[in-house]
Amino acid sequence: METQPWLLAAALLLIAGVVVSKTSSRFGVPSLLLFLGLGMLAGSDGIAGINFDDFDLARSFGTVALGYILFSGGLGTRFNDIRPVLAPAIVLASVGVIITASLVAIVASEILDLTLAEGFLLGAVVASTDAAAVFSVLRSRGISIPPRLGATLELESGSNDPAAVFLTVAAIDIVLGDHSGPLAMVGMFVLQMTVGALCGYLLARITVMAVNRLHLDFDGMYPVFTFALVLLILEGVNLIGGSGFLAVYAAGVTMANRDFVHKRSLIRFHDGVAWLMQIAMFVVLGLLVFPSQLPGVALQAMLVAAVLILFARPVAVFLTLAWFRLPRRQLAFVSWVGLRGATPIILATFPVAAGVPNGERLFHVVFFVVLTSVLVQGTSIGAAARRLRLTDAGHVPERSVSFDAVITGDEGPALLELTVRPGSAADTKQIIDLDLPSGILIVLVRRDEYSFMPQGTTTLQVHDELLVAADREHAPRLAALFARDAGEVGETAE
Repeated sequence: METQPWLLAAALLLIAGVVVSKTSSRFGVPSLLLFLGLGMLAGSDGIAGINFDDFDLARSFGTVALGYILFSGGLGTRFNDIRPVLAPAIVLASVGVIITASLVAIVASEILDLTLAEGFLLGAVVASTDAAAVFSVLRSRGISIPPRLGATLELESGSNDPAAVFLTVAAIDIVLGDHSGPLAMVGMFVLQMTVGALCGYLLARITVMAVNRLHLDFDGMYPVFTFALVLLILEGVNLIGGSGFLAVYAAGVTMANRDFVHKRSLIRFHDGVAWLMQIAMFVVLGLLVFPSQLPGVALQAMLVAAVLILFARPVAVFLTLAWFRLPRRQLAFVSWVGLRGATPIILATFPVAAGVPNGERLFHVVFFVVLTSVLVQGTSIGAAARRLRLTDAGHVPERSVSFDAVITGDEGPALLELTVRPGSAADTKQIIDLDLPSGILIVLVRRDEYSFMPQGTTTLQVHDELLVAADREHAPRLAALFARDAGEVGETAE
């Protein structure tokens, strides 16, 4: 059998990415930096010597990866949390991105000796933020910030990527001389965002309906179904002229606030997919970087980063959020934690793939700007929160632990999914009459499209789906109660 060395390399890089993520949490350094470092070490200038310079492939993969990352981020967002900050976050994610890109363009065109159009392209690429990296640092340091402030950062990071993508594509068209007038571009921007948000919401509602009514024979098919739907939403909405990135994020938020079968396991599945995409994407982008070329742009890139961090981002934040009467300390914190992450480096591949002059130079400048942002802002977020008195020193942020991370092994209780079969001992019986031992607890009953917590007087009906916590020794007892034979009882993948 012919060997495939690239498979071995991919496996080793993924495993290394998982391992270094633990180091990231311990030392409070965003994992982005370590993942990129892995790619650089494995690249043509690194110790592994992997020669990879396909910017078009990296752009395509990065686009898909960002789609899954945004969808997973949306699935983790509760609408009740973001409702109070909807207006300021969206204004910052749209108008703030334009202001940031414009201010960077003016200064960068002078620093890097670029045309104003090329400077605006650079500004558009670095205009979006990565609040996921911010929260990972805050959690690893045990720092809690006000919920409203956290929701603002979370919603901004999820919704400013589509604006940055639009501005980047528009700027590429301007540089290449293929563009419409300003009014046409504004109209196109509004149209893309509106179509993206609306289609994402509608497709998410259809997805929830489909997941609840398909009744697939195998639980493992539900993740496959939703995995494919993310691609369908991303590319389908792009095809009809909307923003696919905004659509997948809006779809994730919509689904997060709806009830559907296997919701908990599907959220965990897509969280795993997002991590896989993030690690693979950062490593691939690291492979594209030639460290030997970085010193040539280091000083200029550091100046651009300084302008972005100390001038463009604060001005954009104060101009957009001051109208909403946020406290000055919170405005200052939002200004400082405008951490650059995945999206700018992905967008930096667009000009190279499109054949923009100076495209590779801009890519290396963006890469260095992101590294500077991660090193300077990423390592000082905790200090900034404490300095601005925005943290409760006695409070440690909650850490969610799924049941299957606690209930493991062959000993102790298990979570079971059981269905009341026709003719079974539980059919049309009240729970209190089942004479369940102390080691069995019926936690949840799903009947038709509704779920509820049962009482002792609850009468079970045929086809009721039960979530049961039970000691494993009681499996035969459950088989006798709810199924025709013990072979019908199986542990849930939940």
